[in-house]
Amino acid sequence: MPFTRRQFLRMGSAFILALGAFKKGAFAAPPRDPGMREAMYYSSLGGDSVQCKLCPHRCTLNDGQRGFCRVRECRGGKLYSLVYGLPCSAHIDPIEKKPMFHMLPTSKSFSIATAGCNSRCKFCQNWQISQARPEDTDNIKLTPNQVVDDALKNTCRSIAYTYSEPNVFYEYMFDTARIARSKGVKNVWVTGGLINTGPLRELAKYMDGANIDFKAFDDEYLRKVCGQNLKTITETIKLSKELGIWIELTNLLVPTLNDDPKRIEGMAVWIKENVGAGVPLHFSRFWPMYKLKNLPPTPVRTLEKAREIAMNAGLEYVYIGNIPGHEANNTYCPSCKNLIIQRKGYVVSAIHIKDSGCRFCGHTIPGIWQ
Repeated sequence: MPFTRRQFLRMGSAFILALGAFKKGAFAAPPRDPGMREAMYYSSLGGDSVQCKLCPHRCTLNDGQRGFCRVRECRGGKLYSLVYGLPCSAHIDPIEKKPMFHMLPTSKSFSIATAGCNSRCKFCQNWQISQARPEDTDNIKLTPNQVVDDALKNTCRSIAYTYSEPNVFYEYMFDTARIARSKGVKNVWVTGGLINTGPLRELAKYMDGANIDFKAFDDEYLRKVCGQNLKTITETIKLSKELGIWIELTNLLVPTLNDDPKRIEGMAVWIKENVGAGVPLHFSRFWPMYKLKNLPPTPVRTLEKAREIAMNAGLEYVYIGNIPGHEANNTYCPSCKNLIIQRKGYVVSAIHIKDSGCRFCGHTIPGIWQ
């Protein structure tokens, strides 16, 4: 079909505009990976090979190979993050959702994640992003400065690095946390705990709070079900506390796999002896998910029994998660036993804390309250 004169003129105008844009560089080939940033923790092995030193996997990679996490790649003898400034998830959450029950209750937390993870939990609730490559997720461009600006615009008192595994987007998290700290926004690290001590020490300079998954006090379970190891997790928990990060711990109770009462007691005793009776422990209800759809949800009685065991072992703040309205969503003063924070799921309906202590008896309640 021949073009009309008007169509031809429109085509000519479009060509002129495109030519002008090309001369200005607007049509230059985009970078292969817009999220590329040289990694902070790795060493060259000579030639085009590197070893990542961010986490215990210590992946040795040749040119073009990616690490266990799927988001760190060797190129030309250097290691690069492929997700810097490319979150696939960005939401505003109540901080209680992390869960953080002893940190700025009722406040909002600007929450981000990228693709990738250095664990392989068979029960992962966010497996669509944690077990994906960045090419397979819907990403948005959000620089560290933009994350902090968005947090401030939305009156979020903290930024949470969460949903997948923030350790695999370490450089992005680190730069964002540093800027946030300079602008009075707190940082929350929600992690499975697989990180080496060097990167953790550096990160701790800017991290205020952390919820660390203590998935089991059982090395065999951690290796088979989660792709983790107990020694690294316990070291991360202890070092985080030593470095001044406010920590809370979460244990997802999976029926028949990690709900043995003796293991639960052993974990509770370890927590008290190594990080203190005042560290909150959240027992979370399992729902059939990802590769464990054959198991039932955790019985409420199993969660209640686990809480009872942990409190008898001396832990003062033990919670039950994923059961909104349960009395174990609440915080009680270990001294006078009064209810001091009332919750229904993530909604806080009453707070009786004054000057970081129980309003009724003055007993100090550990946490970040201001």
